[in-house]
Amino acid sequence: MANVTTKDQERQQQENVAEKVSAVEKFFNENKKVIWGVLAAAILAGLAVLCYHKFYVEPRRAEAQEQMFPAEASFRSGNYDIALNGDGNVLGFAQVIDEYGSKAGAAAYFYAGVCGFQLGNYENAVSYLGKYNGKDEILKARALGCKGDAYTGLAKLNEALSCYEKAAGVADNLFAASYLLKAGVICEELGKADKALGFYKKIKDQYPQSMEGYDIDKYISRIENAPASK
Repeated sequence: MANVTTKDQERQQQENVAEKVSAVEKFFNENKKVIWGVLAAAILAGLAVLCYHKFYVEPRRAEAQEQMFPAEASFRSGNYDIALNGDGNVLGFAQVIDEYGSKAGAAAYFYAGVCGFQLGNYENAVSYLGKYNGKDEILKARALGCKGDAYTGLAKLNEALSCYEKAAGVADNLFAASYLLKAGVICEELGKADKALGFYKKIKDQYPQSMEGYDIDKYISRIENAPASK
């Protein structure tokens, strides 16, 4: 009896599978024009995207990189105005960004932001640096630190503090000490002595070999020995 039941179950399962296969075949036969049309459209769309990237995006990106070479040279030599705005013969980072947008690459926004800061154009610096989305951790930290400097120049101390804290979190190396020190100084300006002390002690404990670490005791002593406010 058990064998009969097992055979019946197997036969029923086979019939169920056959019914499902038949239903799929029926659906395909009834809708094959639509299915093939959808597949063809998907293939054409994929080819269109591939062609767009190969014949438009990649050439434009290469062209943008080539246009940036003179600006990068000016940046390295400290000619920040020419690096940012060009000189009439070659493009600056601002023109490259206007012409090519994101195809210019993340570095264009970093360079433009640093140039803006060096020229005292703090609003522009904040704008450019806010669009920097590079993956390199050191450059990312530098961009955040420079953005914090620009906010400091605009007397937006809370925004500056946030940037310095983020920069220190990204740059887990000796560079972090400089961002922590700036964060501490801003905290003192904001009347947050305890938080400033935390930043200074972090420099002393984690980055004692940094330039900031050699001199950090005087910052710590200034807060610890300050007269208590009444």
